[in-house]
Amino acid sequence: MNLKHKIRKLAGIAVTAAITGAVLSPNLVLAVDKVRWRMPIAFPSNLPALGTPAQYAAEQLGLASGGNMQLRVYEPGKLVPAFDILAAVSDGKTEAGYTWIGYDQGKVAAVPLFAAVPFGLKPWAFMAWYYEGGGHDMLQEVYANKGFKVHAELCGIIGPETAGWYKAPLESLKDYEGLKIRFAGLGGKVIQKLGASVTMMPGGELFQALEKGTIDATEFSLPVIDQSLGFDKVVKFNLFPGWHQPFTAQYMLVNKGEWDKLGGDGKALVRNVCMASVVKGLAESEYQQGAVIAGFAEKGVTAQKLPLEILTELKRITDEVLAEESANDADFKRVYESQQAFQKQYRLWEGLGYLPSEL
Repeated sequence: MNLKHKIRKLAGIAVTAAITGAVLSPNLVLAVDKVRWRMPIAFPSNLPALGTPAQYAAEQLGLASGGNMQLRVYEPGKLVPAFDILAAVSDGKTEAGYTWIGYDQGKVAAVPLFAAVPFGLKPWAFMAWYYEGGGHDMLQEVYANKGFKVHAELCGIIGPETAGWYKAPLESLKDYEGLKIRFAGLGGKVIQKLGASVTMMPGGELFQALEKGTIDATEFSLPVIDQSLGFDKVVKFNLFPGWHQPFTAQYMLVNKGEWDKLGGDGKALVRNVCMASVVKGLAESEYQQGAVIAGFAEKGVTAQKLPLEILTELKRITDEVLAEESANDADFKRVYESQQAFQKQYRLWEGLGYLPSEL
């Protein structure tokens, strides 16, 4: 072990001890349980802010535990398919997984509320609700109520996505009629009501699908991520704002049996490393977008900001969808009402406390 690695290891251990209140042994190794977890991930680990926090969390757990906690990260599809991570973790086929849980809305109706909510909370406000407003405990209950044996930790978050990449500007919501588009989560249900043909596929398949015409348009993530996947080489109109995902949250899922075997210090270490990963993901996502957008012109990309009348109509349809989902699932209703109550209260602070964007 070289000197640089030793310093990083000792620093990680010391910081984690300060956060968790753990007592260090004489050789500066935290007395946490030894674990060897496999952790398939839904996004490539080299995708900025979306994939990098998973690798960061695995590395920090190893460093801070003195090697006692080791998570082996598996790139998408290498151990289990990206969309099958929840089932694999719950069934014990893998000890852990890292994913955007909105992919599982067909199995657990309420989980999209923890992943991305159209016209919902900004990322830092969602974090406030999740950590301080009971969101974390609600998520554990939502999974348990549907029979899934997992423990979930918020372990990454990014700012708003774009509203997608299109071959032509969106002039009215009628332009969605008959459009073949990749769209995820609750936002997909909104544009289905507008007549779009919505499909779901992993990010790695989207460039080819656009190029071959399998889909006409797509949304996926932040400008820096979409550009790294090459969307701007095929279609040239990028819509904003990302009304369907004002925040996008990723989670580390741990098999419930594996989680219950951890001691209190091991659980605290996972929680605090994941909290650090949330901060890292948000900082990384906010840092990189301006530079990418500044380069749109030289790539022939047009950034279109959706007019207020279109956003107002999308909000109306979104409210219909969320009301329908609430009527169909008690967990969805309970979580949504909790978020709505907090959002209403938060806007009092947001409207007074933050400078207007015009300044």
